[in-house]
Amino acid sequence: MFVYILECSDKSYYTGVTNDVERRVAEHNEGIDIESYTFKRRPVKLVFHTVFNDPIQAIHFEKQLKGWSRKKKEAIINGNWDLLPDLSKSKTPINKDPSTSSG
Repeated sequence: MFVYILECSDKSYYTGVTNDVERRVAEHNEGIDIESYTFKRRPVKLVFHTVFNDPIQAIHFEKQLKGWSRKKKEAIINGNWDLLPDLSKSKTPINKDPSTSSG
């Protein structure tokens, strides 16, 4: 099984899972399904794929990727897996001083 990321003509990303990545990319570009996310965003190009021996793991990774930010997807597209921990950190500052009140 393959998990893949396509870059659409509008520069958005589409993530999917398939047992034949070449066939699936061709199907996206042919516009077989009018309801598909990629239908109005063709042509698409394959920018990332990875193989899994276990379909359950592939589906799990696909769902995980779908929840990732654009920056995290671009990190793996560019082979920068080492950037993922920093990109996963919260951007919201944490107030470490407990608030006090008098009353």
